[in-house]
Amino acid sequence: MSTGAIIAIIVVALIIVMGLVFVLPRMRERSRLRQGERDLRQRRDQVSGEHRDQAEIRDQRAEEAEQRARIAEQEARREHAEAQLHEERAAMHEKGLADHELVADHERDRFAGTSAVRDNGDGARYADDSRDDAVEDRDAIGGRDAVTDRDDELMTSRPSRRS
Repeated sequence: MSTGAIIAIIVVALIIVMGLVFVLPRMRERSRLRQGERDLRQRRDQVSGEHRDQAEIRDQRAEEAEQRARIAEQEARREHAEAQLHEERAAMHEKGLADHELVADHERDRFAGTSAVRDNGDGARYADDSRDDAVEDRDAIGGRDAVTDRDDELMTSRPSRRS
């Protein structure tokens, strides 16, 4: 081998070694940056998934709370309606329009001729018609309680004047 060929091989080897000396750190740096980007992307995906899971859980909680609020609102409306019903009944009692509710069947003779018990002329005694209207009004709004249940029992235990 000639000296020129040996020198050319040495120069090429030096160029390759010098290239590796400069290129290898850059390649390592690029590899490190790519690995960092992959790790960062994985962390982003993980954290965004956790946030989405939390958002879904909180959204479900909010929907449940809204449903409980709607139920509470309906219950409040029902309570207001029942309060109004009792106010109306109180007004009827104050005006003497519901005296028939104050007298039980076994006391009818004692209160005969009063506003609580009326005689229609055929010997049978009936409650005032306003009581029937009050029962219909109460049933129209769906009110049920101990007093209204007692009213229903009284209404079914005596004949009605409506035919």
